[in-house]
Amino acid sequence: MFDAVLHFANEQRAIIHLFLHVLLPLAVALVFTKGDRWKFAFTLMMATMLVDVDHLLATPIYAPDRCSILFHPLHQLLPIGVYLLMTAWPLGKYWLKQPISTTDSVIGWVGLGLSIHMLLDATDCLWMKALG
Repeated sequence: MFDAVLHFANEQRAIIHLFLHVLLPLAVALVFTKGDRWKFAFTLMMATMLVDVDHLLATPIYAPDRCSILFHPLHQLLPIGVYLLMTAWPLGKYWLKQPISTTDSVIGWVGLGLSIHMLLDATDCLWMKALG
């Protein structure tokens, strides 16, 4: 039974990956915001999917078995470091007891969305590597 589920999951890897790009930001937005602020956070994190515009520079544009991390320009270590710093920006201000503006909030949610995106892409790379 477990083998059948694993086989099905492996066949649907790309679809599962795409669903996670929506479900994980939604879950984060719902858990870490109050009231209707989840819509703001979720919208910003979904907008970060535009980071995949760098796939247009590749030939072919889409290759189901290609690892995005370290292949596409916006999926390199330097941009990923910037995304992590963006995520930490409002947290740093919070810890320093400085006021957090709407701009700080936008930077943080965009950074978090990009970081989640890279984490999911890296997880997909590991999944592909495990399949051999």
